[in-house]
Amino acid sequence: MARIVPYRRRDALGYAEKWAMGRNPQYMNLSGIGGDCTNFCSQCLFAGCGIMNRTQDTGWYYISPNDRSPAWTGVKFFRRFLLENRGRGPFAEETELEALLPGDFILLNGGSYYYHALIVVGRSGEMPLVAAHTYDAYMRPLSAYSYAALSPLHILGARD
Repeated sequence: MARIVPYRRRDALGYAEKWAMGRNPQYMNLSGIGGDCTNFCSQCLFAGCGIMNRTQDTGWYYISPNDRSPAWTGVKFFRRFLLENRGRGPFAEETELEALLPGDFILLNGGSYYYHALIVVGRSGEMPLVAAHTYDAYMRPLSAYSYAALSPLHILGARD
């Protein structure tokens, strides 16, 4: 049976604060080729759990620019992996926006597809404050974004 590893929210948030307005040179910057938002969120999540799932195609991992999973860099695949993962790596549940904690994630849907990933870094009253890449942001209110629907994801931990 897999061992459940607690999600180190403080580490994920520290990573988000350090790299929200810049790029970690250990990872390819995808801003010019589709967007860097999920790549950034994956980096934050990895900082908080330290466990990748290297299953080809359906896992969640980054080895190099040419060896990474769709879930590491694609919003819909990131969501699917976190909600359906029963193996190694992080896992999540979809919840209410009000239940999110700093270190959790919000995925924005334009009506027919998920197009942007954000990490919750704080709150201003009831409003989540987020960090993101592509259009770099830190402590930006969720209300500054346009979306038709959203998927609030609460990280439960990781399996080792």
